[in-house]
Amino acid sequence: MDIQRVGIVGAGTMGNGIAHVFAQSGYRVILCDVEQKFLDRALATITKNLDREVAKAKIAEADKNAALQRIQTVVDRAKLAECDFVVEAASEKLEIKSELFRDLDRICRPGVILASNTSSISITKLGAETNRAANVIGMHFFNPVPVMQLVEVVRGLATSSETFATVRDLALKLQKTPVEVNDAPGFVSNRVLMPLLNEAMYAVMEGVATAEAVDEVFKLGMNHPMGPLTLADFIGLDVCLDIMRVLQRGLGDPKYRPCPLLIKMVDAGWLGKKSGRGFYQY
Repeated sequence: MDIQRVGIVGAGTMGNGIAHVFAQSGYRVILCDVEQKFLDRALATITKNLDREVAKAKIAEADKNAALQRIQTVVDRAKLAECDFVVEAASEKLEIKSELFRDLDRICRPGVILASNTSSISITKLGAETNRAANVIGMHFFNPVPVMQLVEVVRGLATSSETFATVRDLALKLQKTPVEVNDAPGFVSNRVLMPLLNEAMYAVMEGVATAEAVDEVFKLGMNHPMGPLTLADFIGLDVCLDIMRVLQRGLGDPKYRPCPLLIKMVDAGWLGKKSGRGFYQY
């Protein structure tokens, strides 16, 4: 499949990072979101991150400018009809993603692969919302996308081998490392990671230790680059809660019950770094 123009739906933290790596790898990008202010913020973030690479002599100023020129921003989803490949990076809510996949199936040419950056939602379910389930796949990038090497490539029940091979090769062209995973709640990364973060929250809630102490134990004792509660703040506590609920519903095991402190903090609007307050103040 000749992929030259890539659509990215959602210009948040993950969407702008995905747009960054595709544009830097030579692809033309159509970045789509519901309001221009989100797109402007995304372009500012991409520019700042590219400037950082220029400052570190990883790329030339001309490379930065060329990458930015490859990114077109749109609020009209119909413009994605021009794309040869689409990655959805919208909110981690099944109803939002389902509506998007139904619409993308209508907009995009037959045979165009629709990938989701979901960190936990069923690729099989998203594929079933379309008339091209064989061309629906998970392409789960990690934050910060320009830095992190891993891409979980998630096969839905109906995903074809041709679709998998195309996305695996595409990840390699982005200088990422694709790892094949079958469709299950949370895939591998979040099925293992999120219960760890959730249990760290229980330790704070039950007064076992402070957030700082929990994080120090993991940094010094397990050699983690950041503690679990700092990581949760970085991911977004609302995202952590959404994923825990997907795991709880999908696997039915009480060990995936979200920590009540997590629920309370999200209700309070303490979502982590992006809101200025989570387990830490920012």
